[in-house]
Amino acid sequence: MNILVVGSGGREHAICTAFRRSQKTEGLFCAPGNAGIGAVATCVNIAADDVNSLADFAAANNIGLTFVGGEVSLALGIVDEFERRGLRVIGPKAAGAQLESSKAFAKGFMARHGIPTAKFTVSHSADFAILELESGDFGGPDSSVVVKADGLAAGKGVVVASGRAAAVEAINGLAETVGSAAADKIVLEECLVGREVSLLVFSDGANFALMPPVRDHKRIGEGDTGPNTGGMGTVSDDAILSAAELTDIVERIVKPTLHACKREDINFRGILFFGLMLTANGPMVLEYNVRFGDPETQSILVRLETDFVDICEAMLSGDLSKLDIKWTKGSSACVILASEGYPGKARTGDIINGLQEAAQVANVAVFHAGTARDAAGNVVTSGGRVLGVTAVGVSLDAALASAYEAVSKISWTGMQFRKDIGK
Repeated sequence: MNILVVGSGGREHAICTAFRRSQKTEGLFCAPGNAGIGAVATCVNIAADDVNSLADFAAANNIGLTFVGGEVSLALGIVDEFERRGLRVIGPKAAGAQLESSKAFAKGFMARHGIPTAKFTVSHSADFAILELESGDFGGPDSSVVVKADGLAAGKGVVVASGRAAAVEAINGLAETVGSAAADKIVLEECLVGREVSLLVFSDGANFALMPPVRDHKRIGEGDTGPNTGGMGTVSDDAILSAAELTDIVERIVKPTLHACKREDINFRGILFFGLMLTANGPMVLEYNVRFGDPETQSILVRLETDFVDICEAMLSGDLSKLDIKWTKGSSACVILASEGYPGKARTGDIINGLQEAAQVANVAVFHAGTARDAAGNVVTSGGRVLGVTAVGVSLDAALASAYEAVSKISWTGMQFRKDIGK
């Protein structure tokens, strides 16, 4: 089967690698791909948001399955267009993609269906958001408040503000940070306290299958300091959630969410990501994503034993409940290497050294996120998050040791990473 993966980051590199392991994969293409993806798939120079050109390519190249990596393509209705043309594709339609593309829609969805989440309000301007803040509904002047842009913001649209003054500053700066379209509505949320965890599921619209739980490290600085990023590293370990906690999340959040999708005529077929906070009052939803996370995907898919093509076929046919999906025992860890300046304006064009040496470390995969090749053929930085150095191990400590050993082999001017992933 010929397969097309849409996207260009570390997530898509991990997805392509999972497809490449399948004997059922014949031609493997990635649009637009990156320097690392080019080693496992044929990169196609079509942007991920060029929906019509992607559909034209799939039709012309006998693509039997398209897997959409990122949220922008889904929000633009790539699945709607592919299905209109009779092309097989994994992902929710635009109606389902609203669970991620609009924070206001997602919060309203949770409120309508009794899915536990933080207290919130939605404002249509910065001025009204500040008035809501000053009403006292989110505590006193020293209370922490979460400020969110309504639209897609590449992981930069959320600010956890420590006090009212910081929240006002975040509200006023949101449009400049993420763009006026993403900040057209502003969501204010009660700041939840607890342990954060991510849980992803495969869904065929009626049935679901759990993936191993993951813990993400969002902030740029060690000790969870500094601004939020798209993610500076993840760990996957079965001990992240106890059996009782997992059951509670499934019964209170996962099943009600998928049932609510059906009630709202959303046939959710693809990957549903639950960003959760485990509070004293039980698990609550921080956010939905409607696709694999990045870098959660890297930590998850290196543990996948079942043929990835079989999982995709089961999602398309509605037979997910018949498939026993297997995962390796133990743990995994992904450490993100980022460019100087990230999560602000990132420096690019620097030659990356040590990639071959890092890849030779046992149990390690180096996934490319923001890379390209220069005129001389060197792999260079081309974005903020550049590499996801990922390892598996019999324990979390073993996986982290291997990942950081590989990190020590890699260098470029201004490279930055957190040394406390998994701690």
